[in-house]
Amino acid sequence: MEYNEDSYLMLSGVQHFAFCRRQWALIHIDNVWVENERTTEGKLLHDNAHDAYRSESRGEVIISRAMPIFSRTMGLSGECDVVEFRKNSAEGIALHGKDGFYTVYPVEYKRGTPKENPCDMLQLTAQAMCLEEMMCCNITEGALYYFETRHRVKVSITDELRDTVHKYAAEMHEYYERQYLPRPKRTKACNACSLKELCLPKLEKIQSAKAYNDENLGRNDL
Repeated sequence: MEYNEDSYLMLSGVQHFAFCRRQWALIHIDNVWVENERTTEGKLLHDNAHDAYRSESRGEVIISRAMPIFSRTMGLSGECDVVEFRKNSAEGIALHGKDGFYTVYPVEYKRGTPKENPCDMLQLTAQAMCLEEMMCCNITEGALYYFETRHRVKVSITDELRDTVHKYAAEMHEYYERQYLPRPKRTKACNACSLKELCLPKLEKIQSAKAYNDENLGRNDL
């Protein structure tokens, strides 16, 4: 199956979806967004890291920044913060105007420090899968660069991560087609979410309208 370009969803949404399906729906279906200190800082750091469509060479590594990417099979599009093309005499892809072969190595920039949850790794994996589809290559590794530690964390692009990205992409399209907003589900992560005042996770404990109607309006003794 391939998606039409008009139905592509934002690749960055993979991270949102992995973090919280309701957050993803609020942002990508209801077009709701609120800045807080964390999101503002992250945006500034990304803006400083990007110099769109600029390439540079460092030895035998060609660096491309803010590279547009997409996947027809997953229906996703977005951009990579950095893609490194590393010269490799044994394998890789050919680049126009360059001698030899190059392996493809995506690098995603993140604020803060490495996290225990896989959200960042899934976004990086989605980028790698898009690059593989576009360039007919195989990517086994990428990296996450965290601004707070100023350190790269290598990420193996495993079959498990790939399967999860495929699953999430399909679910995202299903939610989007249905315009489905999941019910709130409060977790510890809610406190750091810029949308918590709009999401209202405390509503989790409130009975749904359908449940109320079923319980009260559908009773025979009323």
